[in-house]
Amino acid sequence: MGKKRKKRCYCGIGGQAVLEGVMMKNQDSYAVAVRRPDGEIELKKEDYKGIWGDKKITKIPFLRGVFNFIDSLVLGMSTLTWSAQFFEEDEPEKNIADQKKKAKKPEQKETVSDAVTENVDGKADATDTKEKKSGAAESIAVGGTVALSILMAVAIFIVLPYFLSMLFSHYVLNESLLAIVEGVLRIVIFVAYVAGISAMKDIRRVYMYHGAEHKCINCIERGRELTVKNVRKSSRLHKRCGTSFLLFVMLVSIVLFLFIRVQNPLLRLGLRILLIPVIAGISYELIRLAGRSDNFLVRIISAPGMWLQRLTTKEPDDSMIEVAIASVEAVFDWKAYLKETFGYDVEDWEKQDAAAKAKLAQYDRLLGMLDLRDLSEKTNRITLPAVRVRKEDGDVTQQLVWGDMGKFVRLLLWEEEQMDS
Repeated sequence: MGKKRKKRCYCGIGGQAVLEGVMMKNQDSYAVAVRRPDGEIELKKEDYKGIWGDKKITKIPFLRGVFNFIDSLVLGMSTLTWSAQFFEEDEPEKNIADQKKKAKKPEQKETVSDAVTENVDGKADATDTKEKKSGAAESIAVGGTVALSILMAVAIFIVLPYFLSMLFSHYVLNESLLAIVEGVLRIVIFVAYVAGISAMKDIRRVYMYHGAEHKCINCIERGRELTVKNVRKSSRLHKRCGTSFLLFVMLVSIVLFLFIRVQNPLLRLGLRILLIPVIAGISYELIRLAGRSDNFLVRIISAPGMWLQRLTTKEPDDSMIEVAIASVEAVFDWKAYLKETFGYDVEDWEKQDAAAKAKLAQYDRLLGMLDLRDLSEKTNRITLPAVRVRKEDGDVTQQLVWGDMGKFVRLLLWEEEQMDS
């Protein structure tokens, strides 16, 4: 009989990889953990209700997928920008310049206390104004980047495959078959793009952090304690991954585009673009179902996305796993989740582990004191005689219990308090 699959339970957290780090989101809060160049982990945690707030329209099935998709792009781009600030090439030069400016400032001293107070208040107001302007500028930059990303995605994965498929129109006369050719070209372009950028060193490290993110979620959803050891042996593939979502988008688009029966080529292309929100809404519901169910049918429809994740995720090292764990623990109480969902009390585990380690240390100490003068093996059994250990304050008798070869040999102390002296 095969090994029984351990049940997976949906935990509700999700995230993405950033530059040298991981972002994790749980309900209305998110955290970003980044490994700085000096080796320390920088952690940022903030509340986040999305750019749409709690409007009811964002909860309606099929519509919620569109809102969540845009929301994920905005949050993802914002956290990616934040992580990039730790790795700007000109950062050391800026710090040196700032230090030089600060070194010159003490020469200018204020002599009147009122003037000093006004100066401090003025600086505080200027700082607040500067931060507001900086925040507004960052929001505009993120919004512009998201809009540009969407336009580029439409151009590369919608417009380009459409015009390439037109090259086959003289050979493929059936419109449905031509739509399938277009869909296949779209998937080929996407896979080639993902595989191509994976050759870049920085992107490969992002893929490794992507793997660490998945491993942490899989570790929790399988009911395991969130440690580096447990995370390392968890799968780096997950059904709720954004990669799977994009593949669902492409597969759903093939089905929907089969029903577009328009002769005008430009109008046909325009209808494809207009259908993008519909495709995103359907794909979101599919990925949502996949994340909450583990039946045979769901595993079948999730399989292509899981295969594709072998390109977008790589095995992380332990330092990357530590960053991912820090991000999870900032927004999610995994100990409470394991206790509520699986009935595991991690604190009891820790106490039992400590007691077991103490007992093993005691056994090792005692075994090191034994003089095994009469060791014999008979029919897969070990015979260990009683041994007398002489100490300065007298004799202490230990009795060794016989045991099978495959079992642990236990030591029973008759006078344990004398051994501890």
